[in-house]
Amino acid sequence: MGKLEGLVSIVSELRAERTNLVNQLKRVDAALSVLGKVNGSGSSRSASQPPRIVSAASRRKMAQAQKARWARIRKGAQPVAKTMKTTGLAIVKRTMSASARRKIAAAQKARWAKFRAQQKKAA
Repeated sequence: MGKLEGLVSIVSELRAERTNLVNQLKRVDAALSVLGKVNGSGSSRSASQPPRIVSAASRRKMAQAQKARWARIRKGAQPVAKTMKTTGLAIVKRTMSASARRKIAAAQKARWAKFRAQQKKAA
């Protein structure tokens, strides 16, 4: 009978330990849910609810509907290279005259010359 009593005591200890662990898990879950709400990242579903399951047929229907929406959007759109996306006006390519390019180059050379002069002065 000594072995049986030993087994009974071990089983009762294990059950008590399991109860303690379950209680600890409940406290941890409660703390996490509070922290999740404070952080703003808490999910709208409770932890006990399983994730939403969508059948393959429903996923196919959703995919077809989304493809139809995109096709409808693309059908009304014009190629981006020929028209501006927001206004629908034709894009005008502007070119700079040679004199304007020369003026910009001269101004940039002057800026670099000033910068180099300051660098020499500082050194």
